[in-house]
Amino acid sequence: MIEYFLANMWQVWAIVAVLCLILELSSGDFFIICFSIGAVVAVIAAAVGLNVYWQIAIFALFSLLSIFFVRPVALRYLHKNEPNKPSNADALLGRTGRVTEAIQAGANGYVQIDGDQWRAVSHADIPAGTTVRVVGRESTIITVETL
Repeated sequence: MIEYFLANMWQVWAIVAVLCLILELSSGDFFIICFSIGAVVAVIAAAVGLNVYWQIAIFALFSLLSIFFVRPVALRYLHKNEPNKPSNADALLGRTGRVTEAIQAGANGYVQIDGDQWRAVSHADIPAGTTVRVVGRESTIITVETL
């Protein structure tokens, strides 16, 4: 069985390349595709007749080269029209919400933004029911001001 695999390593590398392409479809960050590129070059090395150690070395070398040279170009080219989207709590900056529990100056209250309750502080008193805008955050406590 092992002799079969060693004699037909190009098939193993082809399977590795296809599996990496499938995994890349689920991630989309152009990292796993670099290993697919390395596996394709290893398929060529296996077809030429190089032994397994050379194939592994070529796979590793071309995977690393792809990570450092192909991935940045692909990210720049394929994600050029996407704005930098903040995530998690940073995405709240500039959003508006409604005060659900009055905020006293220097004390905490609560603001509802898209159905989520956030602990909020303000420099001024804000009564419940007021629409506010998020102007800052410290950890999970947001700073708000009235509109």
